[in-house]
Amino acid sequence: MNALFADEPLILDDPYMSRMSEAEFFDFCQQHRQWRIERNAQHEILIMAPTFTITGRRNARLLAQLGAWWNEHPEAGEIFNSNAGFTLPNGAVRAPDASWVSAAQWAALTPEQQEKFAAVCPDFVVELRSKTDSLKVLVAKMEEHRQCGALLGWLLSCDDEKAYIFRAGQESYETVEGFERELSGEAVLPGFRLDLRKLR
Repeated sequence: MNALFADEPLILDDPYMSRMSEAEFFDFCQQHRQWRIERNAQHEILIMAPTFTITGRRNARLLAQLGAWWNEHPEAGEIFNSNAGFTLPNGAVRAPDASWVSAAQWAALTPEQQEKFAAVCPDFVVELRSKTDSLKVLVAKMEEHRQCGALLGWLLSCDDEKAYIFRAGQESYETVEGFERELSGEAVLPGFRLDLRKLR
């Protein structure tokens, strides 16, 4: 069990697991709902530690602010919490802490696709970093989202109050220090502003 609390996820390197079909992987996740599971582009199964209580609190406050914006713009798209898995164009299945999918992308999916790990990259993704999370691993996940089509991404490192902003079309990310500020949803989520002070 201690491996689950390392800086990086536990990788299940069983050869059978790396050959699982999408349907088999979905069934595997349903059979192990007590785990936080993702799959990378190499189809390796990744098991993450349970979220620490303070991180769960911060995630709830993040989603509350995103939800308030969505209540004013429900026609723009759909918001999701950390339980939602998405199948990215590179074959990885990721579950960001918060995300938003535009109405056009969501409507393009069949009801069956919406029921499982929807084959779509969210337009907007957020990851919250806890003390035990590897910054290197999370930056790589954010880069993966950007390469797969995300327009805007925020990696929020609350303990040292740093925000890393990833934008489509940019090769590097912007680093913002200090949480005495708001982050703008820019053109992706017009009018959305996240008060970082509430994530302390």
